[in-house]
Amino acid sequence: MVAGAALVVALAALARARSLGRRLERLTQNYWELRYQHGELRAQVRRLDPETPVEDEPQAAPPPAQTFIPLSALKR
Repeated sequence: MVAGAALVVALAALARARSLGRRLERLTQNYWELRYQHGELRAQVRRLDPETPVEDEPQAAPPPAQTFIPLSALKR
């Protein structure tokens, strides 16, 4: 009885995992298609109006500075 319930739960989990895997694949494909289209449109805009200043992708914020704190300072 318990093994049957566990089997049902396992099959439901497997079906859900496969469904989520397919959804992730679709979302990933859509992301890359949109990114490609964005680059194509940017190139098209540059050709139409070459005097427009080129704005690069936003730069990532630099990582925060890390400082060394000795453990003896924390024990005080």
